[in-house]
Amino acid sequence: MYAGDLKMLLLVSIIGVFVMGAESLKKEDCEVCFTVLERFTATLTDDVKSDLTKIEDEFKKFCKTTSNSNNSAKVKENKFCYYLGGLEESATSILRDLSKPISYSLPVDKLCERLMQKVGGICALRYDKTIDLKTVNLKKLKVRDLRKILSDWDEECDGCIEKTDFIKRIEELKPKYLKDEL
Repeated sequence: MYAGDLKMLLLVSIIGVFVMGAESLKKEDCEVCFTVLERFTATLTDDVKSDLTKIEDEFKKFCKTTSNSNNSAKVKENKFCYYLGGLEESATSILRDLSKPISYSLPVDKLCERLMQKVGGICALRYDKTIDLKTVNLKKLKVRDLRKILSDWDEECDGCIEKTDFIKRIEELKPKYLKDEL
């Protein structure tokens, strides 16, 4: 009886590990982190990857290219650098949490997961989407995107609780903001 319980516990543990490991962070869930780290790691040579200090110095140089821009994508990347401590004005620095995994070639998705645990706001950074309202199916957009459309129009959606409420409000306002070009 004891051996059977032990086998069952082992089996449940193994299944749990596979289930937990099977679901990793997706690029669309943490797009700024994925994009910045993919671009950054692609610039590193093997010599740099073997030295944590060199990785951190290179990241600081990389982050300097994201500052002083009106480009909204660069602003998001600059904020990402700020969160990690890659900028001079950063309040804290967790660059070692970036450089160590890079030195042993941890995949970007796993690295973003680790960074998300350290700094919760990292995956909240998202690039602005350009939505063509003439052709897009509003039902396929996320509520966050529907709210952004209304926000861009400086409109409110009082009483909107469900996605269908937001879609209805956008459809009501479309004639006001989308004029057919001749």
